Amino acid sequence: MSTYTQILYQIVFSTKNQENTMIESGQEKLYKYIWGILKNKKCHLYRIGGVEDHLHIITHIHPTVAIAYLVKEHGIEFDEKYLF
Repeated sequence: MSTYTQILYQIVFSTKNQENTMIESGQEKLYKYIWGILKNKKCHLYRIGGVEDHLHIITHIHPTVAIAYLVKEHGIEFDEKYLF
């Protein structure tokens, strides 16, 4: 008998100072961009969504892998105190 285990991660990204900068008209373009990054990394995106000041990604990629990629490839700054 075999078993199957799958772990999904919910990753939440917030805008700087939690400002309402992700306008609704640009969100779909942003989601497609993020989906493309994950697809190129052979990761399955289960769900993505958000509002003006944050977004949620549900995937099997570990959050530290996602953050490491964003920092390395895109030079995005973050404060480590928000990681757990």
